[in-house]
Amino acid sequence: MLPLQFRSSALLLCCIPLLGQDPSWSEKTPNFWTLEQRDAGFLRMDSVYQTHEVAPGKVIHRFGRGKPLQAGDAQSFMEAQRASGLIIIQGNRIRLEKYRMGHSSSGRWESFSVAKSITSTLLGSAVQDGLIRDLNDTVASYVPGLKGSAYENVSIRQLLTMTSGVKWNENYTDPNSDAVRLRLHRPAAGVDATISYMRQLPRELPAGAKWVYKTGETNLVGALVRQVTGKSLSAYLAEKIWKPYGMERAAAWELDESGAEMGGCCLSAGLRDYARFGQFVLDGGRIGGKSILPLNWLSQATSRQVDNGSPDRGYGYQWWTNSDGTFQASGIFGQCIFIDPKRHLVIAINASWPTATNAALARARAAFFKTVQTAVDAEK
Repeated sequence: MLPLQFRSSALLLCCIPLLGQDPSWSEKTPNFWTLEQRDAGFLRMDSVYQTHEVAPGKVIHRFGRGKPLQAGDAQSFMEAQRASGLIIIQGNRIRLEKYRMGHSSSGRWESFSVAKSITSTLLGSAVQDGLIRDLNDTVASYVPGLKGSAYENVSIRQLLTMTSGVKWNENYTDPNSDAVRLRLHRPAAGVDATISYMRQLPRELPAGAKWVYKTGETNLVGALVRQVTGKSLSAYLAEKIWKPYGMERAAAWELDESGAEMGGCCLSAGLRDYARFGQFVLDGGRIGGKSILPLNWLSQATSRQVDNGSPDRGYGYQWWTNSDGTFQASGIFGQCIFIDPKRHLVIAINASWPTATNAALARARAAFFKTVQTAVDAEK
């Protein structure tokens, strides 16, 4: 059994077992790891779970070096957030970049639900490639395994906006929640884990009636992308974005129990590459002067599509939207890519919050973003 009582995550790093040596980590989700395990494991998820590699570019998208941004006490902010990495890109230039907790510019960190925004972007690319006709088409018309289930008449748009009406429990602290059970679901041989689990869920409300956050539905978006492209999510991401845009390092995408990437979670990448993805979105999804996304895709994806019960925040196509025109990709334990088109600003954060969600830390992070925006405005 892997010893857990180490005084520093640096010591734990050398003790993460290779996959198969000690299944005690991979047999439960990170929500039930110790804090020390998370600090160490988020750096090396490919040593805990099976992954597919996302190949990087041969010609790297290089950020320029900008004047250091005076944005409050970034070090204290990182310590309070238990942030391992913080990078601020403004005008395609690095204005601030800091690491701690054993992380570095050469490392990778777990993204959790930040991957949702990446998966939805891949779906947009599949639309651009002519592989999906219309977002109002039913998901089951592309994924036959969903026929006869509560998802049979759910549209792709409803899946993207998490308004299917299918019953779901996202509670990260409940070992019997759907979010936890799906991650550990082992289907029969040759059966897709996501489709196997999601097709047995009951209907709760009419489709389109209500927004409910459901990681499983982004996994279904990923299954849809795999179905229409005939490629793994890792291969399609490498082909459409990671290689041509010039990501610096290979990423690793965790697999479910049937060997497919989980569209709703768990891409591990370098901090700068998370920022590059944000810059790619700021660039309008254009690479080499050509968009890989349909006209107006990003404007729709990053604007409020459904009411999620918040007056100031909304939900687009797997992006969290804010009333001031900014938007973000967010993951549990403090992961975030914040994008401000008006200020040409991208902020990427890797973190290990003490709990999966934390309202106080989320408010403090939002306040830090405001501090950065104010600092940028003061330079004009």
